[in-house]
Amino acid sequence: MALAAAGCLPALGGDWPLFRGDTRSTGVSAEKLPAQPVPLWSFATEEEGFESTATVAGSTVYAGSLDGKLYALALSDGKLRWTYAAGAAIKSAPSVRDGSVYFGDEAGVFHAVDAARGSGRWRFETGGEVVSSANFAGPCVVFGSNDESLYCLAPADGKLRWKVETEGFVYGMPAVAGEQVISAGCDGVLRTVRAGDGAVIRKSPIGAYVGASPALHGTHAYFGTFDNSVLAVDLASGKIAWTYRHPERQFPFLSSAAVDGRLVVLGGRDKTVVALEIASGAVAWSYAAGARVDSSPVIADGRVWVGVTSGEIVGLALESGEPRWRFDTGSPVVASPSVAAGRLVVGTVDGRLHCFGAQERREE
Repeated sequence: MALAAAGCLPALGGDWPLFRGDTRSTGVSAEKLPAQPVPLWSFATEEEGFESTATVAGSTVYAGSLDGKLYALALSDGKLRWTYAAGAAIKSAPSVRDGSVYFGDEAGVFHAVDAARGSGRWRFETGGEVVSSANFAGPCVVFGSNDESLYCLAPADGKLRWKVETEGFVYGMPAVAGEQVISAGCDGVLRTVRAGDGAVIRKSPIGAYVGASPALHGTHAYFGTFDNSVLAVDLASGKIAWTYRHPERQFPFLSSAAVDGRLVVLGGRDKTVVALEIASGAVAWSYAAGARVDSSPVIADGRVWVGVTSGEIVGLALESGEPRWRFDTGSPVVASPSVAAGRLVVGTVDGRLHCFGAQERREE
């Protein structure tokens, strides 16, 4: 089985239009960030908070909230551009492409919204909560549902192109390599599906529930499990290439990995951020965060950026894991950072969206 696009392609063009930045779910950005980012603006909802990752396309930040609204804000100053009422809590990250924003909600409805005006374009009802963020492959906008299915819908009108039934919830965003969709879920199976017709090319037993999104590099997928382990799976053979498990602290991984070609970095409920050598799974470094790390890290500008349930957002040196920057938000952070146009954006459980970047110069 050939796997297209073997390299690791970071998010380009100053945008972060998907949960993990790109279709391969790498969590890597080519953007530069200041050595010490400062708060530029924050936006607060009137009710519930943010558990899902904000995304950025053009000059707009899109963020779904537990209050059932999708917010569109100006990246420059955080001013509200529009809101869209989904009607149920939003835990999936919005995905943006060709002028539309796609996301699912707690009621099991998948929405397509006009990115410029905030008006609804179409809705599709699944049979369970949609926590999975959407990705794009060939003729599909693809996502998972807690009705134990993986869906492909036509982006233009929301018509069902195909549906693959699984045997468990599908929380994570499917990763995409060329015409292949790679998805893991709570049935302990990693699936490779052909985007064109939904044919299942390979089912790889992994023996553990997965709530994270698989990250692709080369011909391998990398992800953590509820069984307290991190796996590297060879997509060509379906075999597990290596397994990492902490020798003493046995806690699940909900965080999705960031993969830059040398390291696989992810957070754990064991209160650490761990970096593993991509070839072997050996520990390169580990950072004691002091609280659970469900946020998925982002690699940008030689650092690892991630949120902690203590309320901190940290920037760690990619080579060593040493802390280089911290900011205390005062509220748990389970959402993941987004990096775009030289800025870092992340939401908190108390309903505040924070934007960090370079200190703006003021004219005398």
